[in-house]
Amino acid sequence: MSIRIVFMGTGNLALPSFLALRDSSHQLVGLVTQPDRTGRGHHQHVNPLKVAAVERGLAVLQPDSIKTPEALADLQALNADLFVVAAYGQMLSPAVLAMPPLGTINIHASLLPKYRGATPIHAAILNGDAETGVTIIEIEPKMDAGPMLGRVVTPIEPNETTGQLEQRLADLAVSLTLRVIDQIEAGTVSRELQDPAQVTRVRKLSKPDGRIDWSQPAEQIARHVRAMQPWPGPFTELHQPDKPPLRLQVLSVEVVSNDSRESTAPGGRGRAGSTGQFSPQTSRPEERPVEPALRDLSVEVVSDESRQRTRPGTVAGITDKQLIVDCGSGEIAIVTLQPDGKRPMSTADFLRGHRVVIGDRLE
Repeated sequence: MSIRIVFMGTGNLALPSFLALRDSSHQLVGLVTQPDRTGRGHHQHVNPLKVAAVERGLAVLQPDSIKTPEALADLQALNADLFVVAAYGQMLSPAVLAMPPLGTINIHASLLPKYRGATPIHAAILNGDAETGVTIIEIEPKMDAGPMLGRVVTPIEPNETTGQLEQRLADLAVSLTLRVIDQIEAGTVSRELQDPAQVTRVRKLSKPDGRIDWSQPAEQIARHVRAMQPWPGPFTELHQPDKPPLRLQVLSVEVVSNDSRESTAPGGRGRAGSTGQFSPQTSRPEERPVEPALRDLSVEVVSDESRQRTRPGTVAGITDKQLIVDCGSGEIAIVTLQPDGKRPMSTADFLRGHRVVIGDRLE
């Protein structure tokens, strides 16, 4: 008799594996997902996992907290042998982890032990990693620390955003998830402990983390723009004399130059030498927190005969299709953007409706 499985997940990373498990020969008996949310304009957000579960008559649990006695009782009543988790959004208590006799497995979007935590895809892009992947682990009380049951590796494409990479990883996770479940059911799954010396952690992001720090090198800013899409959204503010600041979401950029500059410009803030990466810092041998630095870097822009020394974030050039902006080192061309309250548009369309001059500031 096949094992009874409860899936716990929400969002894009979870959906393909849930659908594949629902349509497989395995006995999926229920879904635990986040409560229905109301978005802008009081529109109810449609949870595609819930819709897919209801279509097959599966039990659906949506507790505000999985730790309440009521939620625990409802979960216990499903009598599951195995829990499968993917981006569920809540920490599972020891009481939850003790329920299924075959344990709980988690689909994690990084090559563990690298990037434990909430934002592994953002971190991989922001750090310029050549590859990433999906790791399936057994869940232990400590976050993302359990033994590894399987993994799949994929290169990161040059212009890939977090949203695009997440979708690819979600699709890649399907066959891996089904294979690991088959092995668990057959009693043949192998376990590999994570190397404590290689552990790094990443934190949750909030909306302010999307702000572009123009004092960073041009290549790092290009990574930031890709990493922060779709959430929390890479943004900056256009400052012009006698006008209120205009918030712009920067959707795509090109690196114009990557030249290195000295850290001596007037008006600079923060520490020289910051890279803006999720840079590992060792605290204990088993944990290395990885935080988005996003610090300012004082620089000197070396001008040619036609240009004056400018601070990072200064509009240094304008073409019919691009805004060229000075960075901590090098220059970035903004190709597409979205003004606050407007639709996404090319920079060419934006410039037809907004007068921007060299020397205007992005902050």
